[in-house]
Amino acid sequence: MEQIKLTTLAQSSGCAAKLAPSLLNQVLSRLTPMHSDKLLGGFEKSDDALVYQLDGQENRLLLQTVDFFPPMVDDPYTFGQVAAANALSDIWAMGGEPAVCLNIVCFPNTLDIEILTEILKGGQDKAQEAGAVIAGGHSIVADVPTYGLSVTGFVDRDKLWTNANAHVGDALILTKALGVGIITTAIKGERATESAAKAAIESMTTLNKYAREQAQRYTIHAATDVTGFSLLGHGFEMAEASGVTIKINTQAIPILEDALLYTEEGFTPGGLYRNREYLKEKVHREHEISPFLEDILYDPQTSGGLLLSLPKKEAEEFSAHSGYPIIGEVLPAGEKRIVLV
Repeated sequence: MEQIKLTTLAQSSGCAAKLAPSLLNQVLSRLTPMHSDKLLGGFEKSDDALVYQLDGQENRLLLQTVDFFPPMVDDPYTFGQVAAANALSDIWAMGGEPAVCLNIVCFPNTLDIEILTEILKGGQDKAQEAGAVIAGGHSIVADVPTYGLSVTGFVDRDKLWTNANAHVGDALILTKALGVGIITTAIKGERATESAAKAAIESMTTLNKYAREQAQRYTIHAATDVTGFSLLGHGFEMAEASGVTIKINTQAIPILEDALLYTEEGFTPGGLYRNREYLKEKVHREHEISPFLEDILYDPQTSGGLLLSLPKKEAEEFSAHSGYPIIGEVLPAGEKRIVLV
């Protein structure tokens, strides 16, 4: 198989390639939402997947999502794993189980076809680990290799999670460390150490299936996964949809190895600046915060963890049993949706 660094073919990597949230919101605001009596949740509150009522099954709901992006790592098989894990995550963020998937492929006709084979193998192995099947897909010729999945899942109505029900007094748990976007930028710049790269890849290829299974033992009021719009971006969406303010304890944030070092050295993805620009009027700082720590909070994550809002006592028990940190709390709605302390 031809040896080529996939990251050299893409201007932006992974979820950092997403459109800026300000631009996306501008476009979506010009569209009239489509309605159906069976459509219980669409894009209006920025939830992770649509929710659709199945005929004749009052308590059974269908979940549908799609996600794809250019490579953030050079190894094709690993790229396939990360892209699949990221797409599958949206179903777990809604409390559901993924069932069936379709591949989405863009691939240059100048590259060795074995590269594509390895990408698809990586995706298939992660789908199998998730308990889902990939049953087809669509491919086109394009300049930049791009891969992801359309995923259909299911959830019982009483087990559905959304980002719109965070309760005042809840605590917030985050299930993966931050810094993936910064580290993958350092990988592309050939600065990342082997151990830092390994830690980032391990995080991105870890399925949120396992965090979701642990979280189901508790009363989850609201949930989302942290991806391209950063912890603060997805936290803002949860706060806005729930009509509350979220306070983030910046000293409690879990950070991947060397991510702070790399952001000090300037290895910051373009998506980080787009996230910061979008959120600049939506965040209040109770005291001065290191600009490099703030970079971590705005960093676009690829296949990031779950952000969960649940009663404080249950969150303390969950954190003690799982090791996932409590990073903040839910407050009554204030002047700003996000408060940093």
